[in-house]
Amino acid sequence: MKLRFLGKNSTPGDSPTLYASDQDSYVVQGWKVYANDLLMQLDVPDGHTVVEVPTELFEHLTKDGLPSAEIKNYAAPIMLLTEQGTCIVQGPEMHDAEALSQMRMPDYETCIEVPKSSITALLEENSGPDHQRPA
Repeated sequence: MKLRFLGKNSTPGDSPTLYASDQDSYVVQGWKVYANDLLMQLDVPDGHTVVEVPTELFEHLTKDGLPSAEIKNYAAPIMLLTEQGTCIVQGPEMHDAEALSQMRMPDYETCIEVPKSSITALLEENSGPDHQRPA
């Protein structure tokens, strides 16, 4: 899998990053979630994991040709919003050796792969009930 860097939201020691893949997916690199209070709110299937990223990370979607990157519909793969203004994002844990070799990832981070359609659906207005689920 080939990755194209879209952007990152870095501070010293932290590096949540967003990539577009050649597999019609996005790869979201973020902090591993260890907090039991968050994990107990989720049903994480085998082979999936969750990462925490700043909501601003999704602003980099415009670099993939999307006209706007404003999240309007908080639903899967975004599972929770935290009080700190970060998103808990769930998806299949990345194991592709080629993709991983293109990334610089500290031990306290991991990455997931999610279909582009799942992410772009978050940018669409949702006329139903509010899907924002604070942690």
